[in-house]
Amino acid sequence: MKETRNFVLRGNICYSLDPTTLETIEAGYLVCEDGTSAGVYRELPEQYAGWPLKDFGDRLIIPGLTDLHLHAPQYGFRGLGMDLELLEWLNTRTFPEEAKYGDLEYARRGYTIFAGNMKRSATTRACIFATIHRESTVMLMDLMEETGLKTMVGKVNMDRNSPDILIEESAEASARDTLAWLEQIHGRYENTRPILTPRFIPSCTDELMGRLKEIQRDFDLPVQSHLSENQGEIAWVKELCPWSEFYGDAYDHFGLFGGGVDTVMAHCVWPSEAEIARMKERGVYVAHCPQSNTNLSSGIAPVRTYLDQGMNIGLGTDVAGGTGESVFRAMADAIQVSKLRWRLTDDRLKPLTVQEAFYLGTKGGGAFFGKVGSFEPGYELDAVVLDDAELQHPQELDLAERLERLIYLSDDRHIAGKFVAGRRIF
Repeated sequence: MKETRNFVLRGNICYSLDPTTLETIEAGYLVCEDGTSAGVYRELPEQYAGWPLKDFGDRLIIPGLTDLHLHAPQYGFRGLGMDLELLEWLNTRTFPEEAKYGDLEYARRGYTIFAGNMKRSATTRACIFATIHRESTVMLMDLMEETGLKTMVGKVNMDRNSPDILIEESAEASARDTLAWLEQIHGRYENTRPILTPRFIPSCTDELMGRLKEIQRDFDLPVQSHLSENQGEIAWVKELCPWSEFYGDAYDHFGLFGGGVDTVMAHCVWPSEAEIARMKERGVYVAHCPQSNTNLSSGIAPVRTYLDQGMNIGLGTDVAGGTGESVFRAMADAIQVSKLRWRLTDDRLKPLTVQEAFYLGTKGGGAFFGKVGSFEPGYELDAVVLDDAELQHPQELDLAERLERLIYLSDDRHIAGKFVAGRRIF
């Protein structure tokens, strides 16, 4: 029997129209037609009266959350090495752990834990780094496909400045293995897509970047990487690419920085004005990772600048620089670090509001996947049902206030239902 994706959800509905506009409808009706939102209504229109209806009572219904940046193989060492800065942390914690994913038995144990927890989370879309290992990357994609989430997964490329246990032997070998990966997964998935993943400029030779551009063009792939996360990293890029104007220019030189190529860059903590202008011009997405940037002492990204300039921006948990997969936690952290930047660094950049942070975690990041992250008509229907009954309070709260408390206080226990593109996950 064919699954129907025509149904109605009833509950307290919250979603963003833009960064400053939060729509809230008490006891409203959310109509799903063929996996897409047909709108939110205070009274159910007659033409939908006979459709299957699920009444969630006093629970909240929000768009599914989008995580624009996290590392699946790092999930197992969350909360470790948090006293280190980026480059030392990579060498002492990250690279030794990722090297283990060449062992398929180990990879299955790690990725099964990751996929299971992602399924239970409020995340419905994600951009995910795997490792350099082709077979375990395919395994991760298989597991993510089973979750029902819509994800982009990348086999990592790195052919220099990496330890012997985690490096590809040459640019040619890296490109060859990437092509073999793409051939192996062709036509294999409905929910899972490949994304080209040069780890970052310091780990990719110019030759490799050139070969990856050829692959990107031939397969029309999106791109994910890291940008301007740490000041030492930025200085290193300048040494490695003295011809570049700034860090992002090193990607742009190879045609892997927006401009017709769907591109998401994680962190963007220390951009120059020229880099910001190029990112805006090219339509590059920023994956703001506030917890990781704090844990690894990288800094605080100028998110207010990105928002005020109308740039593409969403949130990333950046596991394991971040300690968990909760995009709600990323929303709260984004607000909190923006207050510190405003108070301590630049009082021209006003802190983020709750409405803006919620937008970043839903519609802002969701846009990387298309019309995703809102309940406006025509958007793919990703939805999460939240039960805040156990978060007791003596006062009357409106829906916006209840949502704010969930952003700060919720965990997996408060997730009562989840839909992706009109399909119920649980």
